[in-house]
Amino acid sequence: QVQLVESGGGLVQPGGSLRLSCAASGSIFNLYAMGWYRQAPGKQRELVAVITRGSTTTSADSVKGRFAISRDSAKNTVHLQIYSLKPEDTAVYYCTVVLVPGGAPYWGKGTLVTVSS
Repeated sequence: QVQLVESGGGLVQPGGSLRLSCAASGSIFNLYAMGWYRQAPGKQRELVAVITRGSTTTSADSVKGRFAISRDSAKNTVHLQIYSLKPEDTAVYYCTVVLVPGGAPYWGKGTLVTVSS
């Protein structure tokens, strides 16, 4: 079993910054990929950013230049630094990990980010 615990969500004003963190624990060894998805009200869950153990990153066009993903493989943690937040960034942000290439993802329970003045 894999457990994922997210932290760092909250209410932020437009233009503000936030840092989300996710810690993975359980039956894990040398995680292949860690990342973040988000789901806004009434919308489907979408990719935000993912980083592999080789530090290859993939991110959505809508967040490039504003979101930065990083991971600490030794601690099995992944972080998402968010800058210049916009109201449309309001969503539940879910941490996800994949143990091996092509494997099924594990999901955290999500952390809510609300961007509002």
